[in-house]
Amino acid sequence: MADDTLSATDPVPDEIVRSTLIRARPETVYGIIREPGWFINDGEYRPHEISADGDLVRVVDPVHGTFQLEIERRDPPNRIAFRWLGGGIGDIADAPHNTVEFSIRPEGGTVADGVVLTVRERGFAKLGLDEAVRRRNYEENLAGWEQQLELAKALAENGRGGNGDGSSEEQERSEQDGSADG
Repeated sequence: MADDTLSATDPVPDEIVRSTLIRARPETVYGIIREPGWFINDGEYRPHEISADGDLVRVVDPVHGTFQLEIERRDPPNRIAFRWLGGGIGDIADAPHNTVEFSIRPEGGTVADGVVLTVRERGFAKLGLDEAVRRRNYEENLAGWEQQLELAKALAENGRGGNGDGSSEEQERSEQDGSADG
């Protein structure tokens, strides 16, 4: 991977792009990334309390607190995009936000070749924060995405939730009842 270390005089880039090869089926990887907020953690998967009102989602992490997301795009099993919302659920048109998009691309010609999972987080330039805060957010998120992609890889290749296919019982229930991922 490229060295994205910023010097004190470099402008803060608007986006982060990171990828990893995962030896799993696209459906297995999508089963992980479709969960709103799966990436809110410290590199170790924790169940979250998730409630949804259409595409607006509230995620409660037992360590990091409450987050509001909007599901912007779904294209199973290839892509899903979330938008971080500034503040609570309500009028969000002008709220500062970043968009986090995950895409899955088959690698090679066989299922055994796996997939490349790419995360693209963009919107740092629109955050309206001072340069030092934007820089800190960018650098923390850059390191965080490395950690989260490793987590997604481990979950997909080793399974989670006891069923070994990278999906969780909570995800399966929410798909059946239409909650959290409509």
